[in-house]
Amino acid sequence: MTVRLKGEMKVPGDKSISHRAVMLGSIAHGKTVIDGLLTGDDCLSTIDCFRKLGVEIHLDGEHVEIEGKGLEGLKEPSQFLDVGNSGTTIRLMLGILSSLPFHTTVIGDESIAKRPMGRVTIPLKEMGAKIDGRAEGKFTPLAVRGGGLKGINYNSPVASAQVKSAILLAGIFADGETSVLEPENSRDHTERMLQEFGGSVETKGLKKTVRGKQTLKGSSINVPGDISSAAFFLVAGSIIPGSEIIIKNVGINPTRTGILDILTNMGADITIHNVNDQVMEPYADITVRYSNLKSVEISGDIIPRLIDEIPILALAATQAEGITVIKDAAELKVKETNRIDTVVDELKKLGANIEATEDGMKIYGKSNLHGAQVSSHGDHRIGMMLAIASCLASGETHIQNTEAITISYPGFFEQLEELKQ
Repeated sequence: MTVRLKGEMKVPGDKSISHRAVMLGSIAHGKTVIDGLLTGDDCLSTIDCFRKLGVEIHLDGEHVEIEGKGLEGLKEPSQFLDVGNSGTTIRLMLGILSSLPFHTTVIGDESIAKRPMGRVTIPLKEMGAKIDGRAEGKFTPLAVRGGGLKGINYNSPVASAQVKSAILLAGIFADGETSVLEPENSRDHTERMLQEFGGSVETKGLKKTVRGKQTLKGSSINVPGDISSAAFFLVAGSIIPGSEIIIKNVGINPTRTGILDILTNMGADITIHNVNDQVMEPYADITVRYSNLKSVEISGDIIPRLIDEIPILALAATQAEGITVIKDAAELKVKETNRIDTVVDELKKLGANIEATEDGMKIYGKSNLHGAQVSSHGDHRIGMMLAIASCLASGETHIQNTEAITISYPGFFEQLEELKQ
């Protein structure tokens, strides 16, 4: 008999916001206090990198205090900066390192070594940074010697918050103005947080512009719960019969709520309440109850608003009536794994009727899932998706490489067990 999930919970702090709070606090003048920081491996990698650059960072659980001395207070590191598995750390840091008039070398794990860095190193070189590495600076390890940057107008070929943020972070210390034009709007955490630290960003449609030579001031940041982490329980509550879950203090930044829009379109029973939108990053409580889902098409400009949630949405689609089509999502190929292939391969092992396409996947519902031997392939979001699938599958499911989940969600399995009835 399938378990049901019932209860009230909080998910860890938002990963994207946590990274940016540490970074901006480190390059601002004065003290920054962060509460609710995600203490997953990725954010700890960001903290480690800035400590190596000479920043005093005091970490006490989810409470962080940073003694900021401005960009000019950063020192040339005597060691490599190791970003671990964190694509956000390396890409955003490259924007900051490109502004520094000294040498740094950035490395990461095997997954990072496969991920394309040219999407940020090419525009940063155009601004005047000297960056070299494998394939002319397109892959790690990367050596950076920065300083003396000039603003550019950049037409980004992809809607990527990491690309946009790297260029804007370099632009606030460059000469002149820097603009980034995206094909669709990506998440806007960097723009919001720059303004929280006293910076200015101009937004005109798909174009974001910063003036150079800005000075940032320390701030106090409260990090809401990560909607990408909440997504696993939003889907679990929707597809596991008899379930009802209340998730407290979840970030509902409009550039991140594609998961809520799609689940609602599928017929999910979701209620948003206790909304607080008078803060830098709005948040609310979300209640989800089991319901019968129907298929949808997921494509176009909503993709950047839910790119990290596609693995768990694919699981939801296996329990929806009809054929769900996901397209315009080729960006999945350059995540921690090729998430198109890994989602399809692992869900097939559990009995799902699913096939890969060039830029997404087709999922035929409704599937009866069964236990199997599966693997996260070292990808935290694949691991959590499979854990939710195991609650629905008949028989036993064994998931390999679950340690990857600590990248974004330490305590995930403990919370899942507490909800089971």
